[in-house]
Amino acid sequence: MNQTEIINIFTKKTLGLTFVLSAAALAFAQEKVGISGSVVNKSNQPVPYASVTFSNKANKQLSDATLTDEKGQYKLDLTPGEYDISVEAIDYKKSVVTKQITAAGNIGAFSIDPEASATNMKTGEIQGVTITAASTKPYKVELDKRTYDPSQDIVSKGGNLQDVLSNVPSVSVDTDGTVSMRGSSNVRFLINGKPSALLGIDDGANALQSIPADQIERIEVITNPSSKFEASGTAGILNIILKKNKKTGFNGSVTGTLGYLPQTNLNTNLSWRKGNFTWFLNGGGGYRESKSTNRNDDYFTNAVNADDQIQRNTNSENNSKNNNYNASAGIVYDITDRTSVNASGTVRTFDNESVGNIDYFYDFLAIPNSTSQRITLGTNNNLAFQGDLGLDHKFDDNGQNLSLSLSLQRNRSYNDTNIDQTRDGIDELENIVNQNTINRTVIAKADYELPIGENSKLEAGYRLDINNNDYSNDVQQSTEQAPVLSFLRPYTYDANYKEMFNAFYLQFKSKIGNLGYQLGLRDEISNIDISYSNLLPNSALNTRKNYNNLFPSVYLSYEFAKDNQLLLNYTRRIDRPRSFFLIPNPNYNDNQNIFDGNIDLNPSYVDSYEFGYSISKKKFTINPTLYYRHQTDDTKMLVYNKLATDEAGNILTPKVIESHTKPINLGSDDRYGLDLNFNWDATSWLKFLGNVDLFGYNTKGSIAYDTFDVDGNPTQAIANFEGKGFSSRARLTSTIKFDKTFSVQLQGFYRGGQKTAYQDRKDLYAVNFGASKNIWNNNATISFNIQDIFNTRAMRSTTYTANSVRESYMQWQPRQFALSFTYRFKQGEKVEQPKRKKDINANDTGGDEQGGPM
Repeated sequence: MNQTEIINIFTKKTLGLTFVLSAAALAFAQEKVGISGSVVNKSNQPVPYASVTFSNKANKQLSDATLTDEKGQYKLDLTPGEYDISVEAIDYKKSVVTKQITAAGNIGAFSIDPEASATNMKTGEIQGVTITAASTKPYKVELDKRTYDPSQDIVSKGGNLQDVLSNVPSVSVDTDGTVSMRGSSNVRFLINGKPSALLGIDDGANALQSIPADQIERIEVITNPSSKFEASGTAGILNIILKKNKKTGFNGSVTGTLGYLPQTNLNTNLSWRKGNFTWFLNGGGGYRESKSTNRNDDYFTNAVNADDQIQRNTNSENNSKNNNYNASAGIVYDITDRTSVNASGTVRTFDNESVGNIDYFYDFLAIPNSTSQRITLGTNNNLAFQGDLGLDHKFDDNGQNLSLSLSLQRNRSYNDTNIDQTRDGIDELENIVNQNTINRTVIAKADYELPIGENSKLEAGYRLDINNNDYSNDVQQSTEQAPVLSFLRPYTYDANYKEMFNAFYLQFKSKIGNLGYQLGLRDEISNIDISYSNLLPNSALNTRKNYNNLFPSVYLSYEFAKDNQLLLNYTRRIDRPRSFFLIPNPNYNDNQNIFDGNIDLNPSYVDSYEFGYSISKKKFTINPTLYYRHQTDDTKMLVYNKLATDEAGNILTPKVIESHTKPINLGSDDRYGLDLNFNWDATSWLKFLGNVDLFGYNTKGSIAYDTFDVDGNPTQAIANFEGKGFSSRARLTSTIKFDKTFSVQLQGFYRGGQKTAYQDRKDLYAVNFGASKNIWNNNATISFNIQDIFNTRAMRSTTYTANSVRESYMQWQPRQFALSFTYRFKQGEKVEQPKRKKDINANDTGGDEQGGPM
């Protein structure tokens, strides 16, 4: 683009903005008159905090809106003219009248009728109460996302984000805490619309466990994100919206939990809203114990003769204790009716102590029936800070908006591990591992929306991300042959990972009759620098990777009737390797199961298609979606074996087999299926929420790699990842309401097996139970739940390599019980701000809490 074109574009934009501002100034310059009035119900009782919107029929620039006070009265300055006046309030029908405003004075009272389903309870009494309020659907479908409300989820009450995600439609949480969507674990997590230091560097299970369920407002499941969102995460995006109270006055709630395995939690949410100021304070902490079990039976099949048959059985149990504390505070100040600024800060700490016991049984070579025992003592300390600033400005009431935001984040993690291993009662090995990581992130965003006529909207934005990760790793080891502790040179290193990417997006949406469409294009320019060095000679590496990719998105919808539409969309996404995967020799917590980084690992790309139908009625919502996803340069985990050697390359005696895992780019992966979500209010006392995913998979790719024979001689083998088949996932939650204060939930989950030439993964299922009772005039709630009633949530698989077969069993957490108590105090009246003009495509990309999803 040449300089003349840039100047022309800039001039047109400047003239357009000048025109808008001039029109607004002209409108405000006209003489206004002061009017007053009131809103009452059919019993002539005042209706407080009702929304009253005056729409000027001749000039939209002269429109305005206000709220009634606690006495149902309001005052407003308006330019004389003819207005459509709409009145809305919670539990009341919307009322619209036309009136001519000619002079100052009282224009009288507007009377509104209650909804047919409205109760006689005050809003303050039902606010926040689970199940007993007027029915709200826990699952909603929009053009580019699905929204899940966890407030009606009893089985995760008093738990954490990981527990809530286990109940979200289209989302699965594996036994090791891995979160996946439609079978893919490449999920991008956002908090309030942007990446967050609260989730740590690698979005691990520990981070998910540190965010209390009681602080989650809703979860947005975005399986095919539009160009407005960052392109990372080939499986999609999970946007976690944290609570911010929208009620006037001082409001709050506190929740305490006791459970087994031993756990305690205490969390509170406080807010205050008056005039132009709103502030909130959320915080709490907890203690939790965890227990994981892992068994691996390895059978090595490349022996030369019967005496060389090799077998290794590994049984491990890890018990951990963790403490987590978090606090966040923020303020919003409305400078004018159109401009507001916000600032917030968050701090989170997480401390973990773990004790691991691993028993190895060997039957190989000249040492039959040999046993080793490993005891691992680990500590982890994590501290995260995040500060956010934002500005939101409405140019007019028609939807022309500008949002600016800046986020500064820091996450620091210390991991220390002591390992002692004995063989047949004799000291064999000692390791001391110290791992320190620091992540610093800067995110700056600008989002602009410009309505064009009545049916169209143009959106544009820019985003800058700067991520800087520092790794420092020290590993010391002593053995029976070398009893003095010394540094393991390949695993003692310093590394830095720095990524900076600039993103631009442009998106246009419109509607022709019943056909709505949205077209978007996103450009992401990414620069990655990796520096690495360990204690070995000539180990220094300095690598730069540059990527510039375009990511289009297309959304189509056809509306047969209100809440009844077809949806068709296409997006292109990217899977950027985790920084951890790119660091050579990233960790050393087990000398027999080693993870190798791959500095040559590149992103993989996915083309994703969806065709869905959505119908939402008073009693039910059904959303079946057909999907197809084609991924290239797929990241796969290569498992291979070799005999342990010293740093000079000599095979250790006695011979020890190391199992290595390494990420590689290989082949393609196709996923296709039917994802069916529904909720159904079968009766006034029985409700169902369900998700069924029937899917097929076709994985391609094979690679040659070096391995060994039992004498340590190198040979070559082929790892075959080929496989195709059909599987399923299903979840059903039933809620039974015995009366207005007492409800129970029963939830079942099933995941079908999957099989390739490389791995055979068995079925998995679990059943959960929850009960909830409201007391003290609905100001408090007691909840009880059992996670995994039958203790069946365990992953079983068989993995095949060129020279071994591994039978695996893993249970991340056994059956758990939890008892929670929630008390809500000083519940003020909820204020619904005058609604914005409804988006013609029902494509609202999130609440005000996000500050733009880009």
